[in-house]
Amino acid sequence: MRLSKKKSQKQARQNPNFFEGASVNKTELIDHISGTADISKAAATRALDALIGAVKTTLKKNGSVTLVGFGTFTVGKRAARTGRNPRTGDAIKIKAAKVPKFRPGKALKDALN
Repeated sequence: MRLSKKKSQKQARQNPNFFEGASVNKTELIDHISGTADISKAAATRALDALIGAVKTTLKKNGSVTLVGFGTFTVGKRAARTGRNPRTGDAIKIKAAKVPKFRPGKALKDALN
């Protein structure tokens, strides 16, 4: 059951445990940001998109992004390896790749325990 826009924003402001589900999508996160920061959905969308864009840009340059109390985004390196085609069983070469990694900060870990 979906709540109306005003109800969900009001509930998000009043209840810090608003997200009861196992996962939150981008739209729900934008609703929560706009409600708690008392800004429009458009402004919340721009802010979230700017954050995601900044993290992507920094990681593309092999940098890292540290948000004190939340965590650190870094680039990890996965070595080239040999894998197996599950259909045929043939050996295949898998190229080396860069992968995003996230290491949670102490405050985030403490909030979960």
